[in-house]
Amino acid sequence: MLKTKKINDVFDMEVFTDDGNYFGDVEEAVLSTNKIFGWRVRATKRSYLNKVLGGAKGVIVPHQLVKSIGDIMIISKAAVPSYEDETRHLKYQLRWNKQ
Repeated sequence: MLKTKKINDVFDMEVFTDDGNYFGDVEEAVLSTNKIFGWRVRATKRSYLNKVLGGAKGVIVPHQLVKSIGDIMIISKAAVPSYEDETRHLKYQLRWNKQ
């Protein structure tokens, strides 16, 4: 049976990836012609998103990457920027700047 939720119930909901990492909190829904296009997720101090983005406030997660909405929102890990790729890129930039 399909259960529905009001959009108001989703605001400030915690967002987790499908492999269990805390991603952030839902800040708002992004609507396009009466359909949900995506979700603006706010990076909080203890979130994985904060580690990856650094100073940025959050990201927009396309609705297609949302796997489930209940007491929490579960998103596909495809929506998560790779922390390893970011650190590798920063190390490369540091090496480049030293030359």
